[in-house]
Amino acid sequence: MVLNDEVQMLRRVPLFSGIDAGKLKLLAFASDRVSYREGQELFHQGDEGDAAYVVLSGVVDVYKEGPSGDEKIASTGSCSVVGEIAILCGTTRNATVKASTVVEALRIRKDCFLKVLSSCPRSMAETMRVMGERLATAH
Repeated sequence: MVLNDEVQMLRRVPLFSGIDAGKLKLLAFASDRVSYREGQELFHQGDEGDAAYVVLSGVVDVYKEGPSGDEKIASTGSCSVVGEIAILCGTTRNATVKASTVVEALRIRKDCFLKVLSSCPRSMAETMRVMGERLATAH
């Protein structure tokens, strides 16, 4: 996928839909393209929140540690963002995210993610809405 394809994919992510093309291009350029095999972790509960991930293709599952082991609490696919809660709250990861299929994603470093969101109030409001929904349904 070339840079312009990644920009178009970012535009389909509700969180980034209000950001102008120039900033999306910078975001795509500053991001790392990463691939995961089925079952591979993107990050683990308790890890430092150093990046957010935009799922370009594939499906990821979200797990929380419980008394009887990891408990699957959600699944999400392309055009979704995972890992942003730890960045925005300044905490460690509150869940483990694993690829349930082969996954292609953009890994956006914390500093870049925060810079882009702070430049667009609409995106920050969307982030707060999504975070609120996730926290309300978390176990």
